[in-house]
Amino acid sequence: METPDRDPQLWRLARQRAKFKSGLLIYLLVNALLWVIWSFTGRDSSPIPWPLWVSFFWGIGVVIRGLKAYGNLGWADSSEREYEKLLRQQRNELR
Repeated sequence: METPDRDPQLWRLARQRAKFKSGLLIYLLVNALLWVIWSFTGRDSSPIPWPLWVSFFWGIGVVIRGLKAYGNLGWADSSEREYEKLLRQQRNELR
């Protein structure tokens, strides 16, 4: 099966966004399960609920992945923009 001609940057961005959406869904489902388990088991053993740690640190990773997919946090994108800027500067100097 042949793949149609695609813009490589758009294709990479589409894959990042799809991965983010599936990762977000998994995050929500797993954390909901962890909080349900915590609510039915020994809730009084610690003042801080143990699922909070999982939700917090995993959530940081989810936020970073979301910023990469939907924001301008991607290092590759900034490198490409900087490269294009340098190319334009070089072309202007040659004129």
